[in-house]
Amino acid sequence: MKHTIIGRIAEMKILEQLLKSDRPELLAIYGRRRVGKTYLIKNYYAGHLTFSCSGECGGNTRTQLANFQQQLNTWFPANRQLQPPANWQQAFIMLRECFDAVKTKGKKVIFFDELPWLDTHKSGFLSAFGYFWNIYLSDRPDILAVICGSAASWMIKKIVNNKGGLHNRITQRIRLLPFTLKETKDYLQHRNIRFSDYQVLQLYMVTGGIPHYLNAIKRGESLHQTINNTCFAPNGLLADEFQNLYAALFTNYEKHVHVIQALAKKNKGLTRNELLATGDLVTGGGLTAVLEELTESGFVEKTEPFDKKKKESLYRLADEFSLFYLRFMRGKNSKNDWLTISKTGKYIAWCGYAFENVCMKHIPQIKKALGISGISVAYCSWYRAGSKQADGAQIDLLLDRSDNTIHICEVKFNIKQFVIDKRYNQLLQQKITAFRESISPGKGLLLAFITTYGVADNEYKLQLVDNEIRMGSLFDGA
Repeated sequence: MKHTIIGRIAEMKILEQLLKSDRPELLAIYGRRRVGKTYLIKNYYAGHLTFSCSGECGGNTRTQLANFQQQLNTWFPANRQLQPPANWQQAFIMLRECFDAVKTKGKKVIFFDELPWLDTHKSGFLSAFGYFWNIYLSDRPDILAVICGSAASWMIKKIVNNKGGLHNRITQRIRLLPFTLKETKDYLQHRNIRFSDYQVLQLYMVTGGIPHYLNAIKRGESLHQTINNTCFAPNGLLADEFQNLYAALFTNYEKHVHVIQALAKKNKGLTRNELLATGDLVTGGGLTAVLEELTESGFVEKTEPFDKKKKESLYRLADEFSLFYLRFMRGKNSKNDWLTISKTGKYIAWCGYAFENVCMKHIPQIKKALGISGISVAYCSWYRAGSKQADGAQIDLLLDRSDNTIHICEVKFNIKQFVIDKRYNQLLQQKITAFRESISPGKGLLLAFITTYGVADNEYKLQLVDNEIRMGSLFDGA
């Protein structure tokens, strides 16, 4: 049965174009676990799916081939296979024979889900699939093959950048990202759950807009009940998600968890050398590979500090749920309660960092609110260590425009309007002065505040604030 698809406008345009294509198509779709890849493909292509098969986590080659046989029998009962194929070469011969018997017109979609799990050690799956594509599927303009995987780094290395039989064979790729704030709100409203923008924002700071996580929310519950029931209840959907999440995606996942744990302790992020200095992590190329895998999968964001060299790139924890888990859920006990936690200083610190992450994922919306959608913008952070000569300073978000203008963005999460008092005014003045000293004199500076409920009017706001963006702008569909 086909279900409603929320959001995914750009992705659905691509999927429709592939359906209308007059040539064979090979689509690679990847994105982190639980982001909705399978849901999107199966529902959008519900009337065109002719065969689908999914890898089984931890299954050996024999198991994967047995599952393949069962799917063949489900989709092609007239060609019932009594024995599983002995290897993947034989499996694709069986599939070819089944497709040769299909006489319907129009595009026929073949869907291989969780491809990294199908490609078990020394199974020969990828080479056999590459041969199947080159010898058979590539001559069938009525075929659309979709290959999907949650291990984004594996998909890019083994599929998109394949050097063997699939080299340059991918005709389209989609990296499916989590919902935006607008898509999250639309999804909740579709299920008749009507939280305020402030509540949706808080929920996003916990779940990161992952559709599967949002699916656990029940109508009639408050935000407090929702977070307690999904995160802190013994049988809550997210109670064991952190351990399962990384184990399902990465080989030797303990290394990836070490990196995530280290980054969770530093809001400004860490350089590669700072990560090595923690003493808990792999060295050399091992760390480089782990960081690449975490970045490609969307758990970590790599940013270039303003006007710095690449070796000083900062890595930030970008996955909202991982941050939430490490701050509040790890080592949890029956006394944990979200209402109690939300009154602590630890909660306030988390809100600040989590809201910064949300803003960095909504740069198009911020650009639209500033009226600069048509201007190229690079976003980054800036940090100057303190010394005997000067105080340290840090700017969490800079928007470096191609028209020689830079927005210094102050990101503030607050239950009410943010007030710039005398002390904070002095801090801002010092920060702006320090940054001005580090850039070209030809650059223009503008101070923008991104807040939940705005900045209270007073003399300091009048003197300093050039642009003001409230959380409602982050819900725009830019």
